[in-house]
Amino acid sequence: MGRGKFKGKPTGRRQFSTPEQMMSGTSASRPRTFKKEEAEVEEDERSDEESVEESEDETEKTKGTKGVIQIENPNLAKPKNLKARDADIEQTTELSRREREEIERQRAHERYMRLQEQGKTEQARKDLERLALIRQQREEAAKKREEEKAAKEQKKMEARK
Repeated sequence: MGRGKFKGKPTGRRQFSTPEQMMSGTSASRPRTFKKEEAEVEEDERSDEESVEESEDETEKTKGTKGVIQIENPNLAKPKNLKARDADIEQTTELSRREREEIERQRAHERYMRLQEQGKTEQARKDLERLALIRQQREEAAKKREEEKAAKEQKKMEARK
């Protein structure tokens, strides 16, 4: 009798490979074709290295009109993965507009914060004026409290006599 789409509870159990199996490469979870694919990739890499050495001696063959016309297409997708031996160390990369604007914005903010600390900006002047006013008010309030406290103490002393 058919069960339909879903099977009953006792389905296949997971099989975890031990570290020894993983090291030896006889893991049950790894598909058998993986080893073959891995071997093919290694062979391709070896043949690529040999062909690169041979192609340096020969002139490169190009497809289509690439060899006929030399053009600089800005929309052409450039190879993203560069090998370390192909990378040009001395070449400086140009920043994009967004990156340049971001760096410029950060520098302007740092410059503004330095001026703010020195009290040279308009906002810093206003803040310092406000702080001076608050300090003055607090000093006046403290003097007033002291006077009230002294007056209260004096009243107590007179009341005791």
